[in-house]
Amino acid sequence: MTQIATSLAGIMILLLGSGLWIGLGLIATGAVILELFRPQMPFVKLLAQQSWNVLSSPELLALPLFILMAEVLFRTNISASLFTGLTPWLRRVPGRLAHINVLGCTLFASVCGSSAATTVTVGRITAGELLKRGYDRNLVIGSLAGAGTLGFLIPPSTIMIIYGVMAEESILRLFMAGILPGILLAAAYMGYIGLQAVLSPEKVGAAPPPTSFLEKLRALVDLGPLLLLIFFVIGSMYGGIASPTEAAAAGVIGSMVIGFAQRKLDLRGLLSASRQAAENTAMIGLIMIGAMFLSTAIGYLGLPRYIAGVINGWGLSPLMLIAVLLVFYILLGMVMEGMAIIVMTLPITLPLVEAAGYDKIWFGVFIVIVVEMAQISPPVGFNLTVIQRLTGDSIGKVTRATMPFFLIMAAFVFLIAVFPQIVSLVPDMMRR
Repeated sequence: MTQIATSLAGIMILLLGSGLWIGLGLIATGAVILELFRPQMPFVKLLAQQSWNVLSSPELLALPLFILMAEVLFRTNISASLFTGLTPWLRRVPGRLAHINVLGCTLFASVCGSSAATTVTVGRITAGELLKRGYDRNLVIGSLAGAGTLGFLIPPSTIMIIYGVMAEESILRLFMAGILPGILLAAAYMGYIGLQAVLSPEKVGAAPPPTSFLEKLRALVDLGPLLLLIFFVIGSMYGGIASPTEAAAAGVIGSMVIGFAQRKLDLRGLLSASRQAAENTAMIGLIMIGAMFLSTAIGYLGLPRYIAGVINGWGLSPLMLIAVLLVFYILLGMVMEGMAIIVMTLPITLPLVEAAGYDKIWFGVFIVIVVEMAQISPPVGFNLTVIQRLTGDSIGKVTRATMPFFLIMAAFVFLIAVFPQIVSLVPDMMRR
C-alpha cells in the first residue's frame, strides 16, 4: 500500500507540476494508477460513469446560476453603492471607515459565492478611498484580504455546492450552517480593527463629516438594491420558499434588473458575463469529474482506508486531529488552489473527521474556512494576487499585512471545534 501511495503522490506532482489543467491531471492520475495496480479495471467505463454522475447531479444546477449572478453584479455599480451607503454609519465606530472592507465584503458575499469576485468588487473602490483618506496601509490591505474570503463562507457559496455534491450532503443545510460562522468571523475582524484603532489612533484617518439621522437613512437607499437581493436569495431559501437552484435563478434575474436600472449593464455586458460564467462552470465541472474519478480509483485500491488506519493508529484526540488537519491544509494551500484541495483530499479526510465525532455539515464549514486561509497563503493565495493588482504592493507586503487576519481564522477554526454548536445552530433551527 505504501507503494501505491508514493506512486500516486509522484504521478500527481509530476502531472500538476507540468502545468496540465487540474481536471485533466486528476483524470490522468487516476487512469495511470489503475493501469499500474488494477489493470483489469476498465477505467474508460469508470470515467464515463463518474462524468455522468457528476454532470447530471440536480444539486449542481445552482452552481452556474450563482456564478452568473456574481459575474453580472461585478459589472454593476454595487461597489460604489456599498461605500456611500455605509460611510455615514461608521463615523463614531472605533476604526471608522476601516470597517467598510469587512461590512462591504460581508454584504456582497451574501449574493456572491466567489472569494475573488468579492475581493475585487469591494476593493476596487474601498482600497483607493481608504488609502487616500489616510488609513493605515497594512490595515486596509489586511482587512480586505481577510474579509474577501467571506465569499466562500457566507451563502451562497460555490465551494459549499461542490462540497455538498461530493459529500452527498444537503446544500441548503450547508448554506444555513455558514451564516452564523460567517457573521462571527466578520465580527472578529471588526473587533481586531477596533482594537487597532484604540491602541494606535494614527492608523485611522479623519472622521467623515457629521450627518443627520435623515441623511443616514437616505444613504441606505444606495444599499437598497443589494439588501433586497440578499433578502430574496437568502430569505427565500431559509423560509423554505425556494430551493438553492430556484433562489439562484431569482438572484440572476435580480442582478440583471439592478445592472440595467443602474445603466451599468447592457446586452454586450450580459453576453460577456454569460461567457465568463460558462468558462468558470466548465472549469469547475472538469475538476469535479477528475476528482470523483480519482477518488473512486483510489477507493478501489483501498488507499483511503489505509491512510485512515494509519492516522487512527496515532491515537489523536478530536482536537489534535483538527490541529493536524489544519496544518495539513495550510501547507497544501501554499502550493494549491482551494477548490483542488477540497476535491483531492475529501475522500480521505471526511471519514477521519466523522470517526472523531464531527458531522459532515460541520466539516463542510471547517474545510471552507481552511480554504479561505489558502486564499491568503503565499505563494499561490489568489486573494493576495488580486490585492497586489489593486494596490501595486509586493506579494510579501500584502502577505505581512494579511497575517493577523490569517491568525484570526486559525483561532476561529479551534473555536468551532470546541463549540460545534456554532455551526449546527442555524441548520437545527431550520429543521424545527
